[in-house]
Amino acid sequence: MKLDRIDLYKYFNIERPDGANGYLDCYIRERKKEFSFKRFRPAMLVIPGGGYGMLSDREREPIVMHYLNNGYQAFCLEYSLRPIYFPYQLLEGCMAICYIRENADELGVDKCHVGAIGFSAGGHLCAMLATICNDKAIKDFLGERVNLCRPDAVILSYPVIVHNEFENKGSIDNISGNKEELKQKLSLEKRVDKNSAPAFIWTTVTDEMVPCENSLMMAMAYRKAQVPFELHIFEEGRHGLA
Repeated sequence: MKLDRIDLYKYFNIERPDGANGYLDCYIRERKKEFSFKRFRPAMLVIPGGGYGMLSDREREPIVMHYLNNGYQAFCLEYSLRPIYFPYQLLEGCMAICYIRENADELGVDKCHVGAIGFSAGGHLCAMLATICNDKAIKDFLGERVNLCRPDAVILSYPVIVHNEFENKGSIDNISGNKEELKQKLSLEKRVDKNSAPAFIWTTVTDEMVPCENSLMMAMAYRKAQVPFELHIFEEGRHGLA
C-alpha cells in the first residue's frame, strides 16, 4: 500500500489562510504481480466529524481501512476548524474530490465512481459537497475545475444539516462564525435540488447531539427534488457510532 499526504492549497496554488488545514491523506492499493484485481477502483473520501472544532480519530483511519478492505482506494480529508469559517471547509472538500479525479490514472481510481462519506459535522461538509459545491465562492477559487468537485454519491452518517430547533448549535456556529446569514445559507435541507448527488442517509432515534430530524428533513428535501436517496433510522444508538 502506498501512503501519501497532499497539501491541497499547494497543489491548487491557493493561498492558505493562517491556521488552516487542507490536507488529503491518500491510502492507495498498488498493483502487484501476485494479486489480480482491476486496474481502476472506486474511490471513497472519508470526512470525519468533530463539530468543526476537532477531528474525530474514530471516524478517520478505521473508516479508511474498512473501505480499503472492500476494494476501494481510500482518502481522508483533514479540513480546517474554527476559527476558519465557510467557505474554506467546502473549498478543501472540493479540492480533495477534484484532486482525486485529476490524478485518477496515477491513483488507480475510476474517476466516474468517486464517493464521499461524512460523519456528524463531517456529514454536513459531505452534504455541502453534494448540494452546493458549485457555490460562487468555490467558483472564484477553482474556476472551471468546479465541474469536477461533486461526488458521484454520498453517505451522510448522523449528519448535521439544519439551522432550526433541531440544530447542533456548536457545529453550525463554528462553520458560520455565528453569522445568521451564513447559518441560513448552510441549512442544507434548503439547498437540495435536482443536481444534488444521490445520498445514503443514516442516524439513530436516540442520538443525543444531532437529532434525527436532521436526517429526516434532508431525506424529505431529496424526495421533493426527486434525487435518489435511501434513509435508515435505527431505534437506538448514541452519537458518534462511526
